[in-house]
Amino acid sequence: MGIQKLMKQPAVYILASQRNGTLYIGVTGDPVKRVWEHKNDIVEGFTKKYGVHMLVYYELHGDMESAIIREKQLKKWNRAWKLQLIEKENPNWDDLYDSICE
Repeated sequence: MGIQKLMKQPAVYILASQRNGTLYIGVTGDPVKRVWEHKNDIVEGFTKKYGVHMLVYYELHGDMESAIIREKQLKKWNRAWKLQLIEKENPNWDDLYDSICE
């Protein structure tokens, strides 16, 4: 999926500090821009404080409402479920940022 498509695509994403490290779950209407802001410490707060910069998982949604519902659901999950979700889609814990920019 090209950058133009993702720029205005509601998405839920998970960032990690490293494999099995600190996780952050967020929602955005512009995944490329938002993850870039996290990676470059533009965003004050949790991700900057704890160095959580690797995009390890994301889901695209048709509208922001469904993305927000999914974000809230994932935030309630226990850590083991979150790790299983990441490893199912991204077993090597690759940073997926470049792939969403292509």
